[in-house]
Amino acid sequence: MAPVSAWLYGAVSALALLALSAAGGARTAFLLAALFWILAVPIWLARGVSAQARPALVASGFIVIVPPALALALLPAREVLAVLVLVWIADTAAYFVGRAWGRRKLAPAISPGKTWEGAAGGVVGALAYAIILAAFAGHIAWAPWLAAAAVLAAVSIVGDLFESAAKRQAGVKDSGALLPGHGGILDRIDSATATLPLAALLLPWMRVNG
Repeated sequence: MAPVSAWLYGAVSALALLALSAAGGARTAFLLAALFWILAVPIWLARGVSAQARPALVASGFIVIVPPALALALLPAREVLAVLVLVWIADTAAYFVGRAWGRRKLAPAISPGKTWEGAAGGVVGALAYAIILAAFAGHIAWAPWLAAAAVLAAVSIVGDLFESAAKRQAGVKDSGALLPGHGGILDRIDSATATLPLAALLLPWMRVNG
C-alpha cells in the first residue's frame, strides 16, 4: 500500500494538470519542461544528485509528470505514437550499438552501462526512423524535422539518466513494484516524460503545412 504522501503527491499532480488544462497553460508547461530537460537536468546530473537535492528532486517531479500528461491529452494519437516509437528505436539502437562498440562511459556514476557510442547510435537510429517517417508525414521541413528528431533522441537519453539518478538518490533499485522485473513504471516511461513535452513544442515547427 502506497503511503499517504504518495497519494497526496498524485492528487496534487492531477489538480495541477486540470488547472493548467483549464487555464490554457499547456504551452507554458511544455516550455518549462523543455528548459528543465535541456538546461537544468544536464547541469544537475553533471554536479551529481545528492541527498541535499532531495527537496528539489521532489519539486521537479511535477515537471516530470504534469507536462507529458498534458502532451498525451492534447497531441493527436498518431503523433504521440510517432514520438514514442522514436524513443523506443533510439533506446534499442543505443543498447545494441553500445553493446557492440561502446568504450567510453557516458555517465559511469549514474548508469555504468551507457556509453557515448551507444548514445550516438541512438541518435542515428532516431534519424533513420525520422527519414522513413517523413515519407508518410506529408509536407515537412527537412532541416527542422531531422534536427528535432536528433534533439528528441538526445533528450530521451537525458530522461533515462535522470530517472536512474533519482533512484540512486532514493537508494532504491526499482521505481516501483507494479511491473515486476521491469524496474517500475518510471523505467518504462522515463524517456517519454522528457520527450513528449518537447515534441509538443517542436511538432508545429517541424511541419510546412499543418
